[in-house]
Amino acid sequence: MTSLSLAGRKAGLVAVVALAAAALAGCETVGSAAGPKQYAVLETDATGATNVNIASLSEVIQRNPNDASAYNTRGAAYARAGQFGEAITDFTKAVQIDPNSASAFNNRALAYRQTGRNDAALQDFSKAISADPNYGPAYIGRANVLRAQGDLDGALNDLNMAIRMLPESAEAYHARGLVRQKQGQNQQAIADFDAAIDRNPFVSAPYAARGQSLIATNQYDKAIEDYNAALNVNNKDATSWAYRGLAYEKSNRKKEAAESYQRAAQIEPGNAIAKQGLGRVQGGVGSLFN
Repeated sequence: MTSLSLAGRKAGLVAVVALAAAALAGCETVGSAAGPKQYAVLETDATGATNVNIASLSEVIQRNPNDASAYNTRGAAYARAGQFGEAITDFTKAVQIDPNSASAFNNRALAYRQTGRNDAALQDFSKAISADPNYGPAYIGRANVLRAQGDLDGALNDLNMAIRMLPESAEAYHARGLVRQKQGQNQQAIADFDAAIDRNPFVSAPYAARGQSLIATNQYDKAIEDYNAALNVNNKDATSWAYRGLAYEKSNRKKEAAESYQRAAQIEPGNAIAKQGLGRVQGGVGSLFN
């Protein structure tokens, strides 16, 4: 390989790391009894391009076995392919070579989250922050773990820091909205979801999350609009169908409520919100205000 082609390939690595890290760093979507919590990751590649990319990155590593960024980049490619074990191995190699790589610690933390290792993720997010106190994505990642563990004040502090560092980050505002929602501060949560949507209107999670806070503040028509927007992006989201049903039901539109609940139940037969809602609108004994 010529020095020019190697330089060009390494330049491409930077872009790949940025893309993969940004996608891995996506916020947790709003969790509810209606379904499991989900985490944003890069979509599975059905074209085979990821495998080609991994092979190319492996060639780079063979020629540069002490290049931490190459391992970090290949780890991100493995994560895109859903191969989190291999991703963690590469990120571990990256931090062994460069113990001050905030990006590699952050990426490994995100991969740990995908494999259910939240304590290990929390440690790595903190290591990323120690390596670079101005690395905003690590504050977002750590905040999501803290929120999941019930430390809402700690999560809020981290997200305030992240927003100061990354004022255009939709993920940071979305994550802070989820914290405020969990604290029962729905008006402040709505403002944060507004900010997230302003910065990135093309993902469904902030619309779905804002919809829950709108329902909580009796703004049912606005909630329905948000769930319509969320479903325009992802019409396979049972939780959004179920909560749209709830918004219709609370605005006394039982026919529309039943249709939404039925769609949710078709996608996710065990969806609790849909099951309970159908019981009410179809003459069951459940109470809307239980």
